[in-house]
Amino acid sequence: MNLSSAATKFLNYCKNEKDFSDHTLLVYSKALEDFGDYLMQEYEQEIDINLIDTEDIRPFLGWLDDKGLGKNSIRLKTSSIKSFFKYLHKREFIAKNPASPIFTSKIEKKLPSFITKIEIDAIINDFEINSPLDARNFSLFELLYGSGLRISEALSLKVSDIKVNTNTLSITGKGRKQRLVPLGKKSKEALLTYLNYRTQLEKSTKINELFLTKNGKKLDSSGAYRIIKKMLNGKVNSDKKSPHVLRHTFATHLMDNGADINSVSDMLGHSSLSTTQIYTHNTLNRLKDVYKKAHPRG
Repeated sequence: MNLSSAATKFLNYCKNEKDFSDHTLLVYSKALEDFGDYLMQEYEQEIDINLIDTEDIRPFLGWLDDKGLGKNSIRLKTSSIKSFFKYLHKREFIAKNPASPIFTSKIEKKLPSFITKIEIDAIINDFEINSPLDARNFSLFELLYGSGLRISEALSLKVSDIKVNTNTLSITGKGRKQRLVPLGKKSKEALLTYLNYRTQLEKSTKINELFLTKNGKKLDSSGAYRIIKKMLNGKVNSDKKSPHVLRHTFATHLMDNGADINSVSDMLGHSSLSTTQIYTHNTLNRLKDVYKKAHPRG
């Protein structure tokens, strides 16, 4: 059996028996296509799958690297190839699995971008509220930074989710999980100002979402991205100017000021503490910079 026929069998198995998503099928298909291109370049013909050994697969990873693929892309393609040969071996299309000795590297984690406190203060001090939309935009900014909300969580907030008396927000996070997060003093002030203006945006009492458009409809994510990007443009050094960078900034500033990681994890709604630990790297890197600059032997 040649590689093309084997790939077709594998992809049909993934689709019909495993019911994998279209995205996963596309990842597998592209990895097998790249592997086929590599083998064709090496052998100038399609070869029988039983003739493929481990030493045909290892150079393929180097071939991908030479093409400029990042570590995470190579990792995905490696995982796809391993799944392919595991299937072939399990179905006895091949006598031995040549991909089993191949190591799949760990995901390369990038440190999250964040905004400095000086930059945050500059944005807040320069912002003027002269209209209902200004009040809405400022309130959205304050909630994302002040409470560390995901943009989807902020846009799903209903007026009834604001607990002014207890200074908390009732959040529906990933997997419909409920959590309470603190509503800071400045965020509360911005929110109350917006609520006074919000009636001017209302076109129907049936819309209960907190953040509305000028037409009285629920604010969507694309609109929110434009708002935050406009507020950050020209004022921050971070390459990323999105709602999510404010969530990262919330967590980073908390960790910098001594908040314990368990509390930060709870406020962010992380299901695993390991997800939150990436913020400790930001803090540690800055501590190292301070040490190098300040200590005589740094």
